[in-house]
Amino acid sequence: MPSKKPYFIFISGGVLSGLGKGATAASLALLLKARGYSVTVLKCENYLNLDSGNINPVEHGDVFLCEDGLEADLDLGSYERFLDQNVGHQNFTTMGQIYSKVIQDGKNLNFDGATIETIPHVPFEVISRIKQAASGYDILLIELGGTAGEYQNALYYEAYRILNLEDQKRVLHVHVTYFPFLKHVGELKSKPTQLSVRILHSLGIQPDFIVGRAETEIDDKRKQKVAFFGNLDPTDVISAPDLDLVYELPLIFHQQNFDTRVLQKLSAPVKKINLKPHQSLIKQIKSPKTTSVSIGIIAKYIKTGDYQLKDSYASLIEALHHAAWYHHFNLNLEFIDAEKLESHHQTTLDQLQSVTGIIVPIGWGSRGVEGKISAITYARTHQVPYLGLCYGMQLAAIEFARNLVGLKKAHTTEVNSHTPHPIIHHIPFDSQYQTIKGDGASMRLGGYDCILKPHTLAHHIYTKHHQFKNRSQHLISERHRHRFEFNNHYRQQLEAQGLVISGTSPDDFFVEIIELLSSIHPFFLATQAHPEYKSRPCKPHGIFIEFLTAAQDNS
Repeated sequence: MPSKKPYFIFISGGVLSGLGKGATAASLALLLKARGYSVTVLKCENYLNLDSGNINPVEHGDVFLCEDGLEADLDLGSYERFLDQNVGHQNFTTMGQIYSKVIQDGKNLNFDGATIETIPHVPFEVISRIKQAASGYDILLIELGGTAGEYQNALYYEAYRILNLEDQKRVLHVHVTYFPFLKHVGELKSKPTQLSVRILHSLGIQPDFIVGRAETEIDDKRKQKVAFFGNLDPTDVISAPDLDLVYELPLIFHQQNFDTRVLQKLSAPVKKINLKPHQSLIKQIKSPKTTSVSIGIIAKYIKTGDYQLKDSYASLIEALHHAAWYHHFNLNLEFIDAEKLESHHQTTLDQLQSVTGIIVPIGWGSRGVEGKISAITYARTHQVPYLGLCYGMQLAAIEFARNLVGLKKAHTTEVNSHTPHPIIHHIPFDSQYQTIKGDGASMRLGGYDCILKPHTLAHHIYTKHHQFKNRSQHLISERHRHRFEFNNHYRQQLEAQGLVISGTSPDDFFVEIIELLSSIHPFFLATQAHPEYKSRPCKPHGIFIEFLTAAQDNS
């Protein structure tokens, strides 16, 4: 039974961004869940966007799509994968949502004539969302976006201070900071952490724990120094060293009694922990592997200055790793620049020819489209296993129409609104299916049902891996995030030339999955959905499992 009043654990960050607040929150949540508590997580973002859907993925990483249609920060993917439970709108808020709600409440005269001020009304709205997210759970972890000292997130810290005043015994603050290693000095430096804690003190906040990110383990001397200047016990300074495998972090925390200390400070029972499933996962991941598979991802969201940002495809990368662990494969990922494929860049062509499986993932707009289509042509004509996801399904249909049906000018109206053969097009808005996303743009967002055609590759995969929603009805459910749809006017024409439409919506209106017969191609499957968002470390998605099997067979 959930406790009458939940516990609240805030996770903030200091010194710089990218330290892993999300991994810290997810890891601690996993440990507390393993002790028998019902646990959930809330991400508080600083930006004024109402969700993450329209943010450039190169700027902010992969948009994580939830079952209820929320387009959120990639940290929500970490929560789902670590906790093995769905999250959604109640687990995500932005400053834009909060300000909008406060302003709307003012318009609706909900403040009884009071002057509406940033403080206390905005922090009060934050607290209201925190308590709503915690409803029905024993423990809520609240991850605060950004870095301590930024004006954008100051109101979240004020919400913590107010909530802590209400009931100090049920509220904790964990501060994740950075300990740089200076090679010319030869030691970790604690000064940035000391200054970050000082910022918290200036906000009226005393952290209960410091989680120190560093290249190596934080030694006792550094822990003692930070504890002295930060008003902490040295045992409350937790080390979070760089790891090759983020899923090891809960075990690293547990070795330092982090979860035990948290429960003790909350005066909550320290229940017996069961980490056997997670320990088995780590053992499986780290076991010796003799087989390798090489997958090419035809990407466009990877350039950021002189660097490559793989976070734009975080969920896809995770899903592939889950399947590779299932197989005990070494996984080699090649990110192949779709724009360079358009110009027949030799190094990029060499990359394409070196991989044993090809994926065209999510994407928007015209940039790199012809490069992606050329990769699909290569996969189809060279018998290379192909997996299309969302845009990768739409472009596979266009490639088929152009090269096997003879509709040379076939395209999507997203790229060419005047194409004579709109294989992919925009359909009129229908509230039964779509959500309006600004300026009249409609999208399908969240989980949607699909009926699979028996005796197809898709049906075989879902049968083999027991992933039907209703087996007797051939019914599955997958998450969607897209605007344009397959044009039913061309269904019969493409099917006549060998395209297999193996999945459709229950009313047969939407084409959801297409494939080629096994007699024509060893593995050619494309889905309008995003199975990568439902893959979990201990429950890899069958589509990725079978795709890697085919890719390995092609080695």
